[in-house]
Amino acid sequence: MKKIIFCILLGISTYAKASFILIPMDESQSNHLKAYGIAYWILTKNVPIDWLLNYRGGSFSLPYNKEFEKECLVRNVKYETIADATMSKIMDDIANPEINMDAVRLEKAPKVAVYSPKTNNPWDDAVTLVLSYAEIPYTVIYDEEILDGNLHLYDWLHLHHEDFTGQYGKFYAAYQNADWYKKQVADYETRAAALGFNKVSIEKLAVAQKIRDFVLGGGYMFAMCSATDSYDIALAAAGVDICATPFDHDPMDPNAQEKLDFSKGFAFQNYTISSNPYEYEFSTIDVPGLRPFSKDMDFFTLFDFSAKWDQVPAMLTQNHEKLIKGFMGQTTAYKKQFIKSDVLVMGENKSLNEAKYIHGVYGKGTWTFYGGHDPEDYQHRVGDPVTDLNLHPNSAGYRLILNNILFPAAKKKPQKT
Repeated sequence: MKKIIFCILLGISTYAKASFILIPMDESQSNHLKAYGIAYWILTKNVPIDWLLNYRGGSFSLPYNKEFEKECLVRNVKYETIADATMSKIMDDIANPEINMDAVRLEKAPKVAVYSPKTNNPWDDAVTLVLSYAEIPYTVIYDEEILDGNLHLYDWLHLHHEDFTGQYGKFYAAYQNADWYKKQVADYETRAAALGFNKVSIEKLAVAQKIRDFVLGGGYMFAMCSATDSYDIALAAAGVDICATPFDHDPMDPNAQEKLDFSKGFAFQNYTISSNPYEYEFSTIDVPGLRPFSKDMDFFTLFDFSAKWDQVPAMLTQNHEKLIKGFMGQTTAYKKQFIKSDVLVMGENKSLNEAKYIHGVYGKGTWTFYGGHDPEDYQHRVGDPVTDLNLHPNSAGYRLILNNILFPAAKKKPQKT
């Protein structure tokens, strides 16, 4: 009888110790990136998760389940089993109005789309690279699907490092005689013609406007590198020829600069576009290509936001580090003097007066721009080898991308105005 009672008590004790699973996201986490994949996978099973903002680096709390525990083990994600009483104490502490923490309920896995040419590999872009590594499913869509009106099928859209101005990434000076560049130009022109447009720039504008309408209606849009400023410039230049002859076979409008309508863009204003086809820049928005210090000294700082009152930026900046390694790209970062006043800067290099990570609201939706190409490849060049995320499972720079993936799943409080 004593043995039976002991077994019953042991069973009760074991159950009590495992009422919740806590996935810590501080320095103790073995694989931050795959932890996001675990969270997403659990949401696909219609099990809600609490995102504990500013608690141990933005940890995740979920009901205990042996299947969830096993998955953490399989993916090498550190977790802790937490008893009811302990979790209640954690939640009480988080609710303290004097502590900058909060719990946000994640309810439904967002449907993720990546805007990218179908010929690209997952390692061609940091977002598709980390989505694949974290085992978060996504659908690749491109111009045809967007112009066919299919964006409503998705909650979250990432813009691959595209050039929405129709200038082929301004690669003309360096690669005009390269076979890959010639093929890309031919492919873009063929696609534009097949879709009923006489210029690539006009076709890309139509795509950009469809994406704008997706955000207006409540969609979440995220972009990196040249897909950020080129997107904004394309919207501002609607109806204006800003492409030099090598790009669209006729001269650009000599009054193009004066005809820009900055109100049509999301993020930037008062910049000057580049009219030189040999310049590897779209405009004055991007910071200079040469950094005034070595890569070992290149960092940007994340802002601290109120977890209770500014939940959206608090979610987007959850991290185990606040000082993040810088990294370059065709568009590395944004000169602050060209950022609109209603845009929220979430990460900056204050000494250079440049923003790296910005966010805004448009209609019912939101957009986020992140400068640079690859958070773990400081100066990625055409033809460089792929980044192996097995070597960077705790990348703070890549975490910012994955914050954006989970952000649409959250039941959010209204933003402060």
